[in-house]
Amino acid sequence: MTIIYWIIFGLIAGSIANFIAPSSRGGIVGSIVLGIIGAVVGGYLGQMFFGVGITGFNMMSFVVAVAGSLLVLFVGRLLMHG
Repeated sequence: MTIIYWIIFGLIAGSIANFIAPSSRGGIVGSIVLGIIGAVVGGYLGQMFFGVGITGFNMMSFVVAVAGSLLVLFVGRLLMHG
């Protein structure tokens, strides 16, 4: 069941990131992937720089995941439009 929770977590985080910085590509699968990658990136960077990571389904974890998703979205757009 844990993978289903991470997919839902990723969908929510990716959807919030897409709402903040809209992208016409990817759809729901793109939002899930963006959210999961964003959670991993945000968790890693948050833990490394601020001592805050993904600790479960709580508000701070969502903030870290959405911030990571926005970072992944931003870097992806920079690379695509070079």
